[in-house]
Amino acid sequence: MNRETTSGNRAGYGIAADGVALCFGEMLWDLLPHGDFPGGAPFNVACHLHHLGVPVLAVSAVGKDERGDALLERVRERGLSASGIGRLDDLPTGTVKAELAANGDACYLIETAVAWDQIPLDAAVMSAAPGARALVFGSLALRSPANQRTFTRLAALVPTPAWRVFDVNLRAPFDDLDLVRRYAPLANVLKLNSTEAARLAGDPGNDEGAEEDHARRLGADTGVPFVCVTAGARGAGLLRSGQWSWEPARVVKVVDTVGSGDAFLAQLLAGLLAGGRTDAELLAAACRRGEWVASQAGACPM
Repeated sequence: MNRETTSGNRAGYGIAADGVALCFGEMLWDLLPHGDFPGGAPFNVACHLHHLGVPVLAVSAVGKDERGDALLERVRERGLSASGIGRLDDLPTGTVKAELAANGDACYLIETAVAWDQIPLDAAVMSAAPGARALVFGSLALRSPANQRTFTRLAALVPTPAWRVFDVNLRAPFDDLDLVRRYAPLANVLKLNSTEAARLAGDPGNDEGAEEDHARRLGADTGVPFVCVTAGARGAGLLRSGQWSWEPARVVKVVDTVGSGDAFLAQLLAGLLAGGRTDAELLAAACRRGEWVASQAGACPM
């Protein structure tokens, strides 16, 4: 496979304050009824982190095709580095067709055998990893054995004190609960929505008020010290060191919910990296950013 690479606070113990946040995973086009938008959860998180002033490096891959060219142009327009994004000559750039319900919620048809299933670790990523302040990764990109091997190599290079954020993203048919349980212990932050939390906690329901119980079960089962559960119009909660915080959602006029959880996560991580804020403050800021994105078109309306 021929590859080419495009070029384009909390420091932790022994981590430089200007170290990057690495966002590993899918980079694709969201094909929405009201237009095509750059997307993929880790890429969305990277865009929001950059907008929040956090140095970031997206680690992904696109094809040598028109969609890949257009995605990389959007990367440059947003001021992001493209040095961690590989280009593959034998796999196309990924797409996801999102169909919106009347309330703005989305269901997804995710293309397979695409470039982000074969993410390379290029020189820029290998160089940045030992000084990284954070590593964001999701379950969707781990659907491919190639990415599982690559991610394991990358995670081994990132310093132990860095924030390691596992963004669970169960999208049928790529919703392997055993895979999530296998990779969760590599994280110190677990972020998932209430439906995902209920499934992983073995609760067939998704009842209002069950978020705390599910977070506590997941924390105990995985050993992850920081569990965040988002619950859409209900709000979101954080469990850290046995303490539960909850922030009610505010009402907004929803355009689409695509990327609202990614915006939430980016704001949460930016606050963790900055330090000096209570969990209640972190949660409130994250909810407000997620709500704002839900009121806009596309995942990164900056």
